[in-house]
Amino acid sequence: MASATGAYFPILALRYERTGLPADVIEAVTLDVPGPGPGEALVALRSAAIHYSDLGLINGTYGKARSLPTIAGREAAGEVVALGPGLTTPKIGALVRMPEASGVWREAVVAPAAELFSIPPGIPVEQAALAFINPPTAWRLLRDFVTLARGDWLILNAGTSAVGILVAQLSRHFGYRCLSVARDIAAEKTLLAAGASAVVAEDSGYEKTPARWTGGAPIKLALNAVGGESVGRLCRAVTHGGIVVTYGGVSAEPLRFPTRALIFNDIQLRGFWLDHWVHAQPPATVAAMMDEIFPLLRKGVLAQPIAARYPLGEWRAALEHAFRAGKGGKVMFECHWRP
Repeated sequence: MASATGAYFPILALRYERTGLPADVIEAVTLDVPGPGPGEALVALRSAAIHYSDLGLINGTYGKARSLPTIAGREAAGEVVALGPGLTTPKIGALVRMPEASGVWREAVVAPAAELFSIPPGIPVEQAALAFINPPTAWRLLRDFVTLARGDWLILNAGTSAVGILVAQLSRHFGYRCLSVARDIAAEKTLLAAGASAVVAEDSGYEKTPARWTGGAPIKLALNAVGGESVGRLCRAVTHGGIVVTYGGVSAEPLRFPTRALIFNDIQLRGFWLDHWVHAQPPATVAAMMDEIFPLLRKGVLAQPIAARYPLGEWRAALEHAFRAGKGGKVMFECHWRP
């Protein structure tokens, strides 16, 4: 079957037909992408994130599964490089979010133009590629569970993670006080620069005397991305009636909640998954949130550190680097493909 334009473009894509370890199941394949037809746009990948949730999808442990075979990758920014007949928007050269459902670890995709989420100009391309998962997660964690006022304290583990850095940056922006828990106190300088008010090591015993770090002020909100013993420490650190929100489990250990904190301190245990929140909202609500986040990305108020960049063809090295401890930022795919 011929494309609407009669043209096809060979592209590189990272595909998997079964779940498992990325090195075992991902294949680099060449696909033919058609030129855009009526109502369609051809979008070329410019920058794509490598997330732990990508690993979860590939190995079959994430909260939702994709129909197989599929292209890997959830989050990326692409450039509109061609439009179907009669279309004038989005503009050629505009940055848009690559459609997640199609998989984004691919050099290009054809998509309905009306469904593309436009990215405002002035945002660095890598931060644009990282705009739709971690910044909204940090935003909702700070907005949806506790009403915080300027000067109020919160605490989070995984302080050096992407969401941990963003929570610290947003805390500084909103005037909140953030106690960041890190595996190693050597991260203190980085986290203080990001916006944390204080930094403690995971195994320092901080939960026994949290007032030492807050000047006696209560900690109303705790954010957990680790699990295991770490979340138990957060439970002990929050004030009476405090809320502990779990949004990740990078340790893969069961959550260990202290019974005494549940009974005598009446703490609340909650969970958050951005995918569920997005699908439960009208598109206008999601767009309104992004309209608040985009200016912060453009001004550099929010910025996720970048550890390395790889072309798609070096995907094995990229994934090994991305899931290495202590990498110091996001590992990204970069692409310069043009039709």
